[in-house]
Amino acid sequence: MTLLAFSSGDLWRVALAVFLLAIGIAAAYFLLRLGETAKRASSLITGIEKSVIPVIGKAGGSLDRINQQLDKVDRMTDSAVDAADSADTAVRAITTAIVRPVQKVSGLAAAITHGSADFRAHRNFRAALAAGRDAKERRGRELVEELQATERTTG
Repeated sequence: MTLLAFSSGDLWRVALAVFLLAIGIAAAYFLLRLGETAKRASSLITGIEKSVIPVIGKAGGSLDRINQQLDKVDRMTDSAVDAADSADTAVRAITTAIVRPVQKVSGLAAAITHGSADFRAHRNFRAALAAGRDAKERRGRELVEELQATERTTG
């Protein structure tokens, strides 16, 4: 029988071979686990694609319907603004048509009232006419100021 003689160099080589064999086995185990993890990640991504893409399609359809409804609301608000502008124009036209006769009648009433009061007080016809004209002009200015004040508070 022959004895195997080991020298320190042989022992070192055996230890290195065992170490490299252990590293190789560990690396193979790690790569197998990494492959399984990659397979699960790929499966997860495929599942997400299958479930998310229809949701994105539905969301896009919903956004299209929302945009259509917003367009309808926009048309309605434009119509309401146009109607309000038309009403404002009509009110201004009616106001203009009514203001002049009211000014004339109001001025005439003020002129008669103040002129007759002045005539009774002083018995002077020319002074009564002048007082009537002044009262008519004053009442016309007051009426214009009242209408402007009303327009500022409402408009």
